[in-house]
Amino acid sequence: MSIVITLTPELEALLRDKAARQGQDISLVASDLLTSVLEWEAQESQEAVKGIQQGLDDFDAGRFRSFHEFAEEQRRKYSLPSDL
Repeated sequence: MSIVITLTPELEALLRDKAARQGQDISLVASDLLTSVLEWEAQESQEAVKGIQQGLDDFDAGRFRSFHEFAEEQRRKYSLPSDL
């Protein structure tokens, strides 16, 4: 499948430079980079959903604390004044 994209001259230069350094065809380098980014994005999304679900499960199970407790912990942890 062929897709045509328009790159800024700066981005094209970076891509060409990377391909030259790796001794690979620019299309292969671009494809590898896109694959990596898309896989990373999917993984990040899955981890975010998992974290949100864990938080909801914890809340449903009564495992939570008040904002006041959280704020106090952060003040102690980071030596913040209590008037913030």
